[in-house]
Amino acid sequence: MASPEADTLTHLEERIQKTVALVTRLRHEKDAALKQLADSELTNELLAEELAGMKSEKTQVRERLEKLLGHIDQISAV
Repeated sequence: MASPEADTLTHLEERIQKTVALVTRLRHEKDAALKQLADSELTNELLAEELAGMKSEKTQVRERLEKLLGHIDQISAV
């Protein structure tokens, strides 16, 4: 039969191993969350750039259409 001191030591060892496993798992989860956050921020930056480009294109299209409509008005006036 194992002595009470050995049982206590075994129990302590098991608790330490569980704690180490938990800390390791939490570190991996933290790293994964940080990577996901960085990926999300990159995606947001890309979307913001794409939106800015689309707004610029919209402005250019509007200006060209206004010019074309101005030319059509001139032709209609003649």
